[in-house]
Amino acid sequence: MLISKAHAALAETSEELIDLANVPTPMEAFLWNMGPIVLLVILFYVLLIMPQQRRFKEHSDMLSDLKKGDRVVTGGGLVGKIDTLIDDKEVLIDLGNGTKVTALRSMIQGKTELKPVASDTKKAAPKKKAEAKTASKTKTTKDTKKA
Repeated sequence: MLISKAHAALAETSEELIDLANVPTPMEAFLWNMGPIVLLVILFYVLLIMPQQRRFKEHSDMLSDLKKGDRVVTGGGLVGKIDTLIDDKEVLIDLGNGTKVTALRSMIQGKTELKPVASDTKKAAPKKKAEAKTASKTKTTKDTKKA
């Protein structure tokens, strides 16, 4: 009772009493200040750490599933077929033309598929048309120069 009378004596208006009643406790202030930090930590975990863990798991699963004959790409950009699985850490990769290299399994970036070569014939037809157009243009310019 004395504390409220003391506050009432100090307060000049009723607004000051309302302001004193709405002051947050130290624990409430701490929680309001820590809320955004906790939210940032959760976002950091969800957006950065979880996807990296998923990629690491997929890569380690791919490395454990390697077998002879798989086409792979190494970290250095070499593309070849696995010739021999030497041990848990190394593989022998056939790059073609009798070239074979030993590589660490951890340096294999992924598997690749051999793409068909049929796309080269489709690209050749437009080139011939373009060459024919340029040839006809050069003939017309030569004819105009002669006249």
